[in-house]
Amino acid sequence: MAQILVRNIEPETVNRLKLRAKSHHRSLQGEAKLILEEAAEKITWEDAMERARKIRESFGGKKFSDSAALIREDRDR
Repeated sequence: MAQILVRNIEPETVNRLKLRAKSHHRSLQGEAKLILEEAAEKITWEDAMERARKIRESFGGKKFSDSAALIREDRDR
């Protein structure tokens, strides 16, 4: 398995990662590994469209007004 070394990380960043790792019951290395793995996942166009479809379905067919018209109306006041 490959290894990487990341140099010059700000101490505050390391502290936040340690807190995040602790809250997830992982080591700092385990948390960093998971973050990198998730960031490196390749999302296909089909995956993105499927996610968008699920989000639209979660609104249960509810229609939303045109926000541009509402902004224009508010600015005209």
